[in-house]
Amino acid sequence: MVRCITAVMAAVALTVSALSAFAEDARAILAPTGKLRIGVYYGSPTSLVRDSKTGEFHGLSFDLGQELAKRLNVPFEQVSYQRISEVLDGVIKGEVDFTVSNSTPARAAQVAFSQTLLTIELGYLVTASSPITTVADVEKPGLRIGVTQNSTSQGAIPKLLPNAVVVPAQNYKRGIEMLTHGEIDTYATNKPTLFEMSDQMQGARILEGRWGEEHLAVAIPKGHEAGLEYIKQFVEDVQTSGLVARSAEQAGLRGAVKAQ
Repeated sequence: MVRCITAVMAAVALTVSALSAFAEDARAILAPTGKLRIGVYYGSPTSLVRDSKTGEFHGLSFDLGQELAKRLNVPFEQVSYQRISEVLDGVIKGEVDFTVSNSTPARAAQVAFSQTLLTIELGYLVTASSPITTVADVEKPGLRIGVTQNSTSQGAIPKLLPNAVVVPAQNYKRGIEMLTHGEIDTYATNKPTLFEMSDQMQGARILEGRWGEEHLAVAIPKGHEAGLEYIKQFVEDVQTSGLVARSAEQAGLRGAVKAQ
């Protein structure tokens, strides 16, 4: 019995030692400056939003970045930008170590992605007085469709709706102004962002249905692929532990289809 207990304790010690070494190796790769720099942009629950009641910040990039920094035992540093394209530029330049982004083939050529973390719907937002009532209505020629500058929507909408007029906006706040002032007929982006926008526009409507999906994943710089195995295990753990679901709920993320 004593030998059996000793063997079990030795096996546990070996496992703990291996995990510790794994974390140390991952820390050197994923946080090369000694801190984990998390890229965020304000206004989307997939990245960073502020709770109007508590004043607390939440969002997938923000919450999961904090959790990963804790597990790697390094300081968390928030690096803020105007929009996701700028966050990804930060990843490419080595100014950002971690963010959550739509994983597309074009982006995968510039940054390294984990497996899918969460899938969300893409949709359209219209004002209360808009005659547009269905996704099919958006297919009418000549409609002015707002998109966030340098977003995946800006690249996708012209292919999906070749007869539309695509109007880029600097960020979602500018998108609200464009809709309110009648400069565009609808705004196209992921539904979590559309819900954030509609909360600030009395009577605004998100059309039923979707024109596509985004597959959110953890993004890290190219050259850090040796840390992907750790990131993949991290993603699996935060999904099964419910951390992704809690973060989504706290950030008010709406429009999620499913977790992978």
